Amino acid sequence: MGLTRKGLLRPLSAAVAMAATTVLVAGAAAAPVDVDPVDVASAPGAAAAPAPRADLAHHGHVSLWGDRIAIRIRSENRGPSDVTASTVRLRFSAPLAASQELPYGCLRGGKAAVLCETGGLRSAGGARQTALDLTLAGSPDEVVVRLDTVWSGGARDTDRTNDVHEVLAPATGDAYVF
Repeated sequence: MGLTRKGLLRPLSAAVAMAATTVLVAGAAAAPVDVDPVDVASAPGAAAAPAPRADLAHHGHVSLWGDRIAIRIRSENRGPSDVTASTVRLRFSAPLAASQELPYGCLRGGKAAVLCETGGLRSAGGARQTALDLTLAGSPDEVVVRLDTVWSGGARDTDRTNDVHEVLAPATGDAYVF
């Protein structure tokens, strides 16, 4: 369960909760998770079912000015299999302010990280939009934003080049595309 802006509890997807727990327990907010799901047999000696394949892609832009950073993400699945749920992680080179107003489906993953669920993504279907407007703890001259998929609903993504990004955003207010 996660807290809303008013302190009320609301359910979060298991994927977001699992990703947040993994990041918080491991304390490894700076280390990327680039491991695809592993096929596991249901019983010793049983053959493992192959994981469905999907191609998640995240694109968008980052803008930084003063102590504010805005991120717009367009998440899609290029197939061939549908993805029941996925979670994208954003890590920042500067810490976020302690008090944040996050959109529904997003939660803090540490002092400088946010996790957002994208929901189900159909193969070659429509894209999901995520918009974050965050406050940083200070007013840096630039921030590096690292974005990656930490949960893909159990699907194997063999092309990680379009869902792992690193963007340098100088404090110009301009949109830097990824």
